[in-house]
This record gives sequence, structure tokens and C-alpha cells, in this order.
Amino acid sequence: MSITLVFFLIVGIFFIIVIESVRRGILETKYSILWIITCIFLGILSLSENLLEFLADFAGIAYAPSLLFLFGLLCTLIMIFDLTRRISSLSNKMIVLTQEYALLKEEHRKELAQMKKETQKKEEE
Repeated sequence: MSITLVFFLIVGIFFIIVIESVRRGILETKYSILWIITCIFLGILSLSENLLEFLADFAGIAYAPSLLFLFGLLCTLIMIFDLTRRISSLSNKMIVLTQEYALLKEEHRKELAQMKKETQKKEEE
């Protein structure tokens, strides 16, 4: 069994896992698009040996199947960067949300104290 066929089987299994995760609601569709594109791209490359050989020759790579791993690595780096960008955005939103929560909590505490004072004044009268 050639390495490209093994690679295609691995990519195929991963593609099914991604699709099943979307179907079950584990993975949102908008986040799965990059994974699906990567799987399709790597699947096409692993099945098309002529295309793989052409790209490997063009890039100066002696062993064409290693180009599959290079593309896989590059796609992984893109995904890591995308996830890092999303985490940074969520972190900033979390900071803002925490600050707003603290301000609202303090405002609520002051309102409760004010209401308590008003209630005590009414009881004293």
C-alpha cells in the first residue's frame, strides 16, 4: 500500500469526523469550513499522483509524498493562526465583559444600599 493511499485514507477518516461533528452540533459550520477545505485539498493531492509529482518537481522536492506532509503542515499552521486570532478576540471580549459586570454589580450594590436606607427611613417614621 503506497503512502499516498494511506494518507488519503487518513484524510478521508478525518473528513468524516469533521462532517459528523458538524452534524451532531459539536463543531460549528463556520469553523469547519477550513477543515473541510483542507481535507478536500489534501485528498485530491493524495489521489492525483501526476499533480503531486508535478508540484513536487516544481517545488524541487525529490520525494513527492513528502509534499503532502508539507501541505498538511502549512494548513495546520494556518489553522493554528486562525484559532489564535479567535482566542485573542474572545479574550478581549471577556475582559470587556468582566469590566462591565463589575460596574453593573457595583451599581446594583449601591441601589440595594439606597433602597435599604429608604426602607429604614420609612420604618422609622
